[in-house]
Amino acid sequence: MLEDKPISLSREEEVLKMYPRPPILTSLQTSWQGFSLGYMCQPACEIPEVSTPRWHSLGIFTHGTRVINADRKIDGRKHHDAVVGGDIVIIPANIGSQVAWDAEGDFIMLGIEPQFFARAIDEAGEAEEIELISHFSTPDPLVYQIAIALKNSLENNPNGSRLYAETMVNALSVHLMQHYSATKPKLQEYINGLPKRKRQQVIDYINTYLEKDLGLVELATLVQMSPHYFCQLFKQSIGVTPHQYIIKCRVKRAKELILKQEMTIAEIAQTVGFANQSHLNLHFKRLLGVTPKQILR
Repeated sequence: MLEDKPISLSREEEVLKMYPRPPILTSLQTSWQGFSLGYMCQPACEIPEVSTPRWHSLGIFTHGTRVINADRKIDGRKHHDAVVGGDIVIIPANIGSQVAWDAEGDFIMLGIEPQFFARAIDEAGEAEEIELISHFSTPDPLVYQIAIALKNSLENNPNGSRLYAETMVNALSVHLMQHYSATKPKLQEYINGLPKRKRQQVIDYINTYLEKDLGLVELATLVQMSPHYFCQLFKQSIGVTPHQYIIKCRVKRAKELILKQEMTIAEIAQTVGFANQSHLNLHFKRLLGVTPKQILR
């Protein structure tokens, strides 16, 4: 008798419905593209065998040092996991997985589309050329830190988090390729930064569309580069990451508009691309040492 095939899921809502409780936080309403995040706290339960063609899936456990016992099956292999906070589970796209656990715990579910994953280091990369290997519960501090950073960004700035989130997931993808793939990719090292023409092209684009929720892939595609190498060369050229540079540009333009005294601070925050006035205040104070109101005194 043939075994039942895994349930195939291709939408975020379908994945979330497999759990007894709704998520605490999701990226469903953001402008994130190519990946998604859900943060949840679930009681002891059992999830039937599922797979998805849409994402490589990561589970990142955040419940601290308390042990949660889980019986897991991935790609036909069974394993008993004693899970603690900081552990991760990796399930590649199209691989069946099933799990039952014995106590309440919170965790982050992160899905990365195979094409987004492959393009991290190669703009023309084909997803099938990079074989991600499934892993049962294993500690990985870097993956944990990136997942927490994404969760915090989603909590604090859901409408303006695209560039930061893409940067984090790009770094995560490169890490996964180096440590959890069948063949470790060879990464090029460059030392001279972006060519002057391409550097100016990116700077002009950023200043033209500063109010937009700009993305890393968008900027890298502009100069026909992979996100990984674009980040590397941009920082060599400018001295900061694309995300940090855009924040500086927004603060600089906000200061100019504040001194004109023609708009409210809330209007200025929206005009220069901050999610709201509190985010403008935060970055303004961090970079200039004063609040927007103080600069008028």
